[in-house]
Amino acid sequence: MAQKMNSVDEKTFYTESELAEFEEIILRKLKATNSEIEFIKRTLSRKDDNGTDNTAVGSKTLEDGADMREKERLNQSAGRLSKFASQLEMALIRIKNGTYGICKDTGKLIPAERLRAVPHTQQTIEAKLSQN
Repeated sequence: MAQKMNSVDEKTFYTESELAEFEEIILRKLKATNSEIEFIKRTLSRKDDNGTDNTAVGSKTLEDGADMREKERLNQSAGRLSKFASQLEMALIRIKNGTYGICKDTGKLIPAERLRAVPHTQQTIEAKLSQN
């Protein structure tokens, strides 16, 4: 019995329903990412609040160093998350303008499995690996 081929090589674009699925994935990830960014911002804004723990003056210097390292770590995380959010937003734009899912290097359709795992990607795995 002959089975109908449904390989990525045959397709040159994704259907509206497929794009809607990818858009839903992206919007979910964007919402979660923005929530994380907001949490970090709230955490950082509370770092300046000494509260009632300011009774042991001798240990204050050690706490200040630990606080600075933690702030730096949180700022780096917020930066990475902001970059990720921007990449997701750009993917939404590509959905709207009809270029989503097309490899920027090869022009081939990026496999749906890859887009589900890395919805902001602009490259097939082969193109990505050939860069290294």
